[in-house]
Amino acid sequence: MPCVSLAPDSLAPVSLTPVAPSAADPVSIAFIGTYVPRCCGIATFTRDLRAAVAAHRPNVKTWVVPVTDPGSRYDYPAEARFECTEDDLESYRRAAEFLNLSNVDVVSLQHEYGIFGGEAGSHVLTLLRELRMPVHTTLHTVLAAPTATQRRVMDELLHLSARLAVMTERGRELLETVYGVSAGRIDVIPHGIPDMPFVDPEFHKDRFGLAGKSVLFTFGLLAHNKGIETMIAALPRIVATHPDVVYVVLGATHPHLVRREGEAYRESLVQLAAELGVEDHVRFHPRYVELAELLEFLGAADIYVTPYHNEDQITSGTLAYAFGCGKAVVSTPYWHARELLAEDRGVLVPFRAPEPLAAAITGLLANPRRRTAIRKRAWLLGREMVWSHVAARYADAFRDTRRGAVVKPRRLAATHTRLPPQPLPPVVLDHLWRLTDSSGVFQHATFDVPNLAEGYCTDDNARALTLMVMLEDLGLQSPATSRAAAVYAAFLDHAFDPESGRFRNFLGFDRRWLDEATASSDDCLGRTVMALGTCIGRSRTPSLQRWAIRFFEPAMRAIERSTSPRAWALGLIGLEEYLRRLAGDRVAAASRAALVERLVERQRAAAGPGWPWLEDIVAYENPRPCQALIAAGHATGDAAALALGLEMLDWLAEVQRSPAGRFAPIGCRGFYPRGGSPATFDQQPIEAQAMIAACAVAFHATGDQRWIDRGWNAFDWFRGHNVLGIGLCDPRTGGCRDGLLADRANENQGAESTLAYLAAVVDMRMLEARAAATLPARRTRSPCS
Repeated sequence: MPCVSLAPDSLAPVSLTPVAPSAADPVSIAFIGTYVPRCCGIATFTRDLRAAVAAHRPNVKTWVVPVTDPGSRYDYPAEARFECTEDDLESYRRAAEFLNLSNVDVVSLQHEYGIFGGEAGSHVLTLLRELRMPVHTTLHTVLAAPTATQRRVMDELLHLSARLAVMTERGRELLETVYGVSAGRIDVIPHGIPDMPFVDPEFHKDRFGLAGKSVLFTFGLLAHNKGIETMIAALPRIVATHPDVVYVVLGATHPHLVRREGEAYRESLVQLAAELGVEDHVRFHPRYVELAELLEFLGAADIYVTPYHNEDQITSGTLAYAFGCGKAVVSTPYWHARELLAEDRGVLVPFRAPEPLAAAITGLLANPRRRTAIRKRAWLLGREMVWSHVAARYADAFRDTRRGAVVKPRRLAATHTRLPPQPLPPVVLDHLWRLTDSSGVFQHATFDVPNLAEGYCTDDNARALTLMVMLEDLGLQSPATSRAAAVYAAFLDHAFDPESGRFRNFLGFDRRWLDEATASSDDCLGRTVMALGTCIGRSRTPSLQRWAIRFFEPAMRAIERSTSPRAWALGLIGLEEYLRRLAGDRVAAASRAALVERLVERQRAAAGPGWPWLEDIVAYENPRPCQALIAAGHATGDAAALALGLEMLDWLAEVQRSPAGRFAPIGCRGFYPRGGSPATFDQQPIEAQAMIAACAVAFHATGDQRWIDRGWNAFDWFRGHNVLGIGLCDPRTGGCRDGLLADRANENQGAESTLAYLAAVVDMRMLEARAAATLPARRTRSPCS
């Protein structure tokens, strides 16, 4: 691979068009590998990739964890944030801790056996095991016949990586056939190259005193496997017919080789050239060059030569550079060359064979037309390899990595299918109070610190008000909950728009509304109606009841004007709460009947064989329509609505059940479209809480103990009984992480997640109390105080 010293702004003369980020794009990417100014091909690649991705996605934070070789010190650039020492195992653990604390979305690992410490580079596994974000690994070597240790390291590396990149189709084939990696996890992305124009070699030859010469060129770190001696051995035959030939060898001796034997290898090459009488035709440049000068060297070359000894070389950065810059290449048939130079894009010769190598080179020198045709084919294909294209491919791969598409989770809790019985945790409101100020509850947090910049939303204040009233209904009211209920109610009051009967949703920290009520979502309206109905139906505070009833009727009229089945379901749940206290309200009863009919008709229109759902996609907070139909059907004696709600909930429970029996809610990264597969990630706490609420209603309507078990299964999701075996709730504070990502929990503890967890505790208390009263012989888990 190229070993050049890159100045900060010297990546490549290529136009990298910035692309606007999407919601799925990572906002922070950490690159792990060797890094410039360390002289190493991987270091150059890591530097170029990071710079290209940063130019392509300027809103994404990109930085580097460089791996430093023993005894060396480098003046790394500013983006190198945390340094790992190659043979220091503890430094890998510290690097993992640093990345976890830095809220990185995706790690991009550059893997080569020789750059990490431990046997076969095993130290890097210590880092990967500790990471809590998904890893995208670029494999610079894929061995067809690894040693036992190399195979062990590679197998675990592949398991710990969410996605993998190789630079050739041969690499993809080896991953599938030798290592058993599924095709869906593999990205084939070519080695990036600078964007160099197609130039006449004569233009650059004066720069190096090569005017009038036929220039053969090889560059990169010198080592025994590069085959330079084979090329020198071929020179006498070439010089015999082309006495103007000069072979230019650019690059320092590999540092590892220098540490073992100094410059003995280079000196042996100089001696070989002298013995063969071609010393005047070989020019060594044992130094590092900036990229601009490297491109000038490449520009001056008539033929580029890679006479490597090892067939297993699956990636060669020097070959990619020369090929993409439009050079005629003569090479031995290692894997990368065999693939890149196919279809007469170059010439292949046998390994360690000076005579065929000489014949191939003299043939090209004697046939300028063929040489130019090869150059053009190479240059045209090379346009797909310039860093602007490669950066776009990697950005897509990082997005897929973050989405968790075809991820193989690495933190499975597979030792059990059920948690042992555990009591319910107490209702602790410490984190909710942390998120609440005199205006309302903040919608987001960074870790467990309120995020003031993103302000408040009506959705969460409605949820918080509902929770306060449910606590009152449980007999857990306190002066603090009463004060908080007043704050959340005041927020909804302020959000209300009398003309539309709807509620504005987003309020900035400066207490200015960021949207109009008519533009707010139907879901926001439905959740607010749920809160109002709960105040009326369950609160024992007359002033709160009278306050809520002022908004309930106009908000219900707005629900009836909406076209959203989820809003209808949320409104129907609010109506059921309202009718707990005011069952004689004929207008409310008529609204209930109308909304039930709409949901039933929608389900009849959308359902089909194996698909009992009321839409063509199962999206989010999915148990709510089931809960609404079950509650209304049970209250009114509508057996058809009750049966339909139970059928849908039973189907949804099975869809959201992992093979190991864990609750596995449909992820919001793709949802579950008809004819497709349920998205595994990102799993949201509101799905678990909604399932518990629906199960509680189903048990109340049927007395079937299955719904108690399913409620517990959904609740245990918060406590680690999920597909990753990671707990999301903190019973000490009442906080809850914001969801389950492909390979970790989202560490932020926002209002929606925290309120979902707290509501789940309350719902489970009510479910267990009803179960104890209904099934007195059943041994329940004790709802601890």
